Amino acid sequence: MTTATEVGYVEMRIAKVVGLSAAGEEPVRQYVVLEEEAGDRHLAIAIGQPEAFSLATHLGGITWRRPMTYQFVAALVQALGGRVRQVRIDRVVEETYLATVEVEGPPGMQSVHARPSDALNLAALVQAPIFAAPAVLQEAEARRAGDSPTAARLRRALAACPMTVGTVEL
Repeated sequence: MTTATEVGYVEMRIAKVVGLSAAGEEPVRQYVVLEEEAGDRHLAIAIGQPEAFSLATHLGGITWRRPMTYQFVAALVQALGGRVRQVRIDRVVEETYLATVEVEGPPGMQSVHARPSDALNLAALVQAPIFAAPAVLQEAEARRAGDSPTAARLRRALAACPMTVGTVEL
């Protein structure tokens, strides 16, 4: 079986989740920032607030008394005899990043298309490796170049402090 790195994919890790807004800008925009495992490349992906919250709580070590959506999905995959083998951020379609989750199970290896935010939440829970296609990393670098508001926001996402979610004793 060919591995992602054998075909040029770059192993990444989740560095942080950030929320950004400019003065007077609504709503806050959330990003997950991936960093290269063995290098200095980064990928900032805009994600929704619920997905950002879920990922930030997991990264912050917060657990829930009952399974939330991604815990349910991970448990379901396992209950069906499968395991998440890897997540790939593998393409850009109409300026949107897309992902593939490889699931190994009784019927063999299956590739499931996903939003990056969902795939990354699942990968974080099951500790699956994350890969990015070289073309995706090139696109990310091109998006950060220049003076556009989007480019500036992406550069701010890389520099921003991570989002924190904590518990409060009442």
